[in-house]
Amino acid sequence: MTKRQDPPENSRQHTPMTMKDIARELGISVATVSRALKDSPRISEERRRMIQQYARDHNFYPNINGEALRHSRMMPSRMIGVIVPELAHYYFSSVLAGIEEAAMARGYYIVVAQSNEKFEREARICEMFHRQKVCGVIVSQAKDTKTYDHFQKMLDSGIPMVFYDRICTGVNASRVVVDDYMGALNAVTHLIATGCRRIAFYGAPRHLEISKNRFNGYKDALLKHGMQIDEDIIGICDNREDAELITPKLLALDSPPDGYFAVNDDTATGILYTVKRAGLRVPDDVSICGFTNGPRAVACDPMLTTVEQRGKRVGEEAAEILIDKVEGHSPMDKIEKRIVRTRLVIRGTTK
Repeated sequence: MTKRQDPPENSRQHTPMTMKDIARELGISVATVSRALKDSPRISEERRRMIQQYARDHNFYPNINGEALRHSRMMPSRMIGVIVPELAHYYFSSVLAGIEEAAMARGYYIVVAQSNEKFEREARICEMFHRQKVCGVIVSQAKDTKTYDHFQKMLDSGIPMVFYDRICTGVNASRVVVDDYMGALNAVTHLIATGCRRIAFYGAPRHLEISKNRFNGYKDALLKHGMQIDEDIIGICDNREDAELITPKLLALDSPPDGYFAVNDDTATGILYTVKRAGLRVPDDVSICGFTNGPRAVACDPMLTTVEQRGKRVGEEAAEILIDKVEGHSPMDKIEKRIVRTRLVIRGTTK
C-alpha cells in the first residue's frame, strides 16, 4: 500500500480528519473503521483498540450529529460550546447572556458547561464538545489550568475558539477582554485622590493574565504618585471567605491599610464586612473598591465603589467573532483581540 502524502503543516492544522483518512492510513475499509469506533464485536478486540488509539492520537471523534442526520431530515445543528469557570458568578452569567443573545440573533444556539475552576473538568468538557462536533467554542480558562493541549487539540481540528476574561496565552486564538489595566489604574488613582496613602491589593493567582494586568494597574498608579510597593499588603485573595480570613491580619499591622483594591466585588464585600466588624468606619477610616459592578455592589451598606466590567458586551463580542469565523466572514487563522472599556462607578465605600 502506498501511504498518502501528508499535506503541508499549515493546511493540515485546520482540516479535520475523517474516517476515510483513517482507512487510507491503515489500509482498511471505511466500514471497518466505522465498526471499530462503534465497538462492534464483528471486529477483533486487538484491531478495535488499534483503530481507536489511532483515532485518539489524531484528534478524531465520530460525528454524532452526522450519524443522526443520516436517519433524519434535520438540518445540521449550529451549536456553540461555551465554558464558564462558575455559573454562580455574576460576571460570567452576564457574559453568558451576551453570548446567547448574539448567537440566537444569528441562528445559533449554545450548550454551556461549567469547569468549576478545575483543569481536569475543563479538558473533559473540551473532549465532549469535540465529540459533539460543535461549530466553535467560547471559553474562560479555569484558575488551575497551566497546560493547554486540550485547547490546541480543538484548534488543530479546525474548531475555532474565542477566549474571554481569562485568556490563554499558551495558544494562538482570538480573545475578548475588558481593559483590566486601565480599570485598576483608574480605581487606585481614585483611592489616592480621595486621601488613601496605604492601599492593599487583593488579586487572583498571578499566572492569570487578568490578575497580572490588574496588579500592574495597581502598581503603576502607586508609582505614578510616588508611593512605595509593600508586599505585606499584597495578597492572593479572590473570594469573600478568604477576604474575611486575611483582612484581620492586615488590620493588625503596625501600619494597616487605609484603602483596599479587590479583584472582584465578592472579595470587596468580604473586606467591607470585616472592616466594619472591627469597628472601623467606611469610608472615613478605610476606603474600598471592587471590580465587577454586579448585584453585590448595591446590596451592601455602604454601597460599593467598583469597576464596571460590562460582561454582556464581552459575550456579544466573543459570539460575533466566533460566528464570523464559522460562516467564513473572517479567516480561521485571523487572530482578533478586542478590548471592552471599563468604567469606575463611585459609591459609598470611597470618599
